[in-house]
Amino acid sequence: MKIIFFGTPEFSVPFLDALASDPEIEILAVVTQPDKPVGRKQELTPSAVKMRAEVLGILVIQFPTLKTSEAKKRLATFGADAFIVVAYGKLIPKIVLDLPQLGCINVHPSKLPQYRGPSPIQAVIEKGDRETAVSIMLLDEGMDTGPILAQKSVEVLEDDTSPTLSNRLMQIGAPLLLETLKLYASGTLKPIPQDGSKATITKLLDRDSGKIDLSEPAELLERKIRAYTPWPATYTIIKHRGIDLRVKILKARLVNGTLELLVVQPEGGRIMNYDEFKRGYGSN
Repeated sequence: MKIIFFGTPEFSVPFLDALASDPEIEILAVVTQPDKPVGRKQELTPSAVKMRAEVLGILVIQFPTLKTSEAKKRLATFGADAFIVVAYGKLIPKIVLDLPQLGCINVHPSKLPQYRGPSPIQAVIEKGDRETAVSIMLLDEGMDTGPILAQKSVEVLEDDTSPTLSNRLMQIGAPLLLETLKLYASGTLKPIPQDGSKATITKLLDRDSGKIDLSEPAELLERKIRAYTPWPATYTIIKHRGIDLRVKILKARLVNGTLELLVVQPEGGRIMNYDEFKRGYGSN
């Protein structure tokens, strides 16, 4: 089976590895987001998928947008049987969706139709759900609205952060993708439409999404801190020497229903335990 893989972040890499290691699958190319400026020096940095694809010796393509006839023509020249999409980062337009015979098969880390959109892992932790899933689905023009090919549940643990839950979803999702892809290609697996009336949508996170109000319920704050670890990280604003200071809250715990801060980082400063922070920045 000949495929093109679409993906960008670290979450996508185990799926790429699983496909690359299967002798029945040939990856013709990898499509990933353009290199982006990172850090204080704003150095152009390749995506995790690009770096892995180069190690594997797979052709890497980085389109500024897929919504052009040039992108469509380039992808059509490969004659791929299917496009596999794992956290590519942009909606795939219809002119691309229609190219492969088997369509575009997408991995989404939620129990669809719940938690459609860009931040399902953070959302499920913040909400306090005790179960999520990996969903394998066919893409259509909507945002995670296509029919489902397979779904496997995953327990959400009480101390899960976004990275720990992501890791378990990757471990379960990669073999599920391989199994589902082969069953669907053989014609033995039929897509099941989603029930749109049960859909929920997650938000696009940015640097300010983690702002919290310490007067909120302790249980909710503790979940938010775990959900937004390591990015965008929860933070609050305190007054220090007459200036608003942004303080990241990196770790906390519940003690008898009260939130106990453990590890923080003042903006421009180093990571420190909360007791040390109080000594240096006051009791706020």
